[in-house]
Amino acid sequence: MNSMRKLLLLLLALFVLSLLCIQRYFRKRPDVIATTNWHAPILWEGTFNRQALRSHYRERNLTVGLAVFAAGRTADRYLELFLRSANKHFMAGYRVVFYVMMEDPHGLPDMQLDPLQTFQVLTIEEDSWRQDRNLVRMTSLGEHIVSHIQDEVDFLFSMTVEQVFQGDFGVETLGTSVAQLHAWWYFKGTENVPYERRPQSAACIPFGQGDFFYDGELVGGTPLQLLNLIEDCLKGVSQDTKNGLSSTYESHLNKYFFLHKPTRLLSPEYSWDSAFLPPQQVQTVKVLRLTRGYRDP
Repeated sequence: MNSMRKLLLLLLALFVLSLLCIQRYFRKRPDVIATTNWHAPILWEGTFNRQALRSHYRERNLTVGLAVFAAGRTADRYLELFLRSANKHFMAGYRVVFYVMMEDPHGLPDMQLDPLQTFQVLTIEEDSWRQDRNLVRMTSLGEHIVSHIQDEVDFLFSMTVEQVFQGDFGVETLGTSVAQLHAWWYFKGTENVPYERRPQSAACIPFGQGDFFYDGELVGGTPLQLLNLIEDCLKGVSQDTKNGLSSTYESHLNKYFFLHKPTRLLSPEYSWDSAFLPPQQVQTVKVLRLTRGYRDP
């Protein structure tokens, strides 16, 4: 597969789609913000034409990747629940590659996959994630994007394992660069969000600036766009470390999306915390983030 040619064609198709067809595929809902000031759709239930999007993408013969990070005890506790729910709800009817990032390559749960779905285990070093699991997760994913993933899938999502799909996670989420709105901070406004404010940090977003606060537990896009995000975040973390600053992956992710606006934004419906009752704007919880007290019903 000529990955660069395919990427250019894909980007061109997405650009044309966003300019010419946005009214056909996306709608407004009066109770929520459905479009950013840079004209990217914010996906809530009822703001997109599911059937039209399915018809559009069905002709494209897509393969979508989902990389899940399951290290240490989280693999034993959450991985089977995550994969069974993803098998049912993630990109149903399309080719999917599940990239499972874990320490034990033989630790996959025994389950029957849909014929269009396949597994790949991406082994991580035992205990390496204890330093900073998000940095290990992104460093490892970036290496695999370069070595093989970019030639295997058209779109790629990265998630942590402490989540469960509860509704359709479909082609409406596909875009060049996909960001997840942080469910808690979305309803708090931008005045008090935990942006990095220290001017010395590479992740700094000055007071009075910023669009939304984004959640690092779920990101997506084309493989090379996701690679750009990973490399930029790791570069920022490295720069801060050299300057004696401690900063988080999520703060650098927010700086990246502040400078490089995402083309799709997922509403809190796509990552709701199980510890809280959803407000009325959240009509359906598509992905539930699990707390320690959660029990599979």
